Amino acid sequence: MSEDLLIKDVMSRPVTISKSAPITEALDKMLDEGIDPLIVVNHNAVVGTVSRQSVAEKLGTKKNSSISPTSIHVANSVEEEFTTVYPDQDLDVLVTLLQTYKLVVVYDSDHRLIGQVTAGDLLKVLRPSGPLTDLMEPACTIDIEERVVHLRRRMIDDHILRFVATEHDRMVGIVSETDVAVAMCKFREMVQDRHQDHRIRNLLVKDIMSSPVLSMEDTSSVDEVVEMMLSKNISSIPITCRGALSGLVTRASLVKAL
Repeated sequence: MSEDLLIKDVMSRPVTISKSAPITEALDKMLDEGIDPLIVVNHNAVVGTVSRQSVAEKLGTKKNSSISPTSIHVANSVEEEFTTVYPDQDLDVLVTLLQTYKLVVVYDSDHRLIGQVTAGDLLKVLRPSGPLTDLMEPACTIDIEERVVHLRRRMIDDHILRFVATEHDRMVGIVSETDVAVAMCKFREMVQDRHQDHRIRNLLVKDIMSSPVLSMEDTSSVDEVVEMMLSKNISSIPITCRGALSGLVTRASLVKAL
């Protein structure tokens, strides 16, 4: 199927944010549009991307604790490394690129921004073969009573983007860089500066996690899992074996298996 398709057949409209916009605007746009990351532009030129992860990292640093989130600009969180393609290229070039980048920028022949392609766009037309269990990533868990500062440290030190939140070894939620970014943004806006250090240390995983958690059994087909992820616009699904957590299927793990 991919032999008959070009990038222009699967690309979506570009979702952009100005380099000078506050990161709160970028986060709101990512949540409203259901996309991560955004393309960052400066005078109509693409300068990079901004992700929920980079927003969470910026808001979580102690040196920014006295700064209102609305006073921190996208320019301070922009990730300058990105890749580009042209609409008439074969679809197969996207597989390798999306194994490295979350988003691929599409230019026309005059080097003007005309589109973007994400893992979700690619998975609408391409699906990996094989059993679901071969596509899983290890599932990292964290107790709901764990402090968010410890969660962030594990995310940063171990390069983990999401955890399955558990209570008495029972899966009750998911906590990701999105939840951290949203929580940090709300926290910085609501809590006065002099109380922030104390309050943030008392913030628990159960205070910010997404719950209830949507999971699927390992007997499900790859198509069923992909359709669920696309229809719910989620980036990962915990996979269970007779009710016990076995691993995670993510958009990244699906693209990696293509």
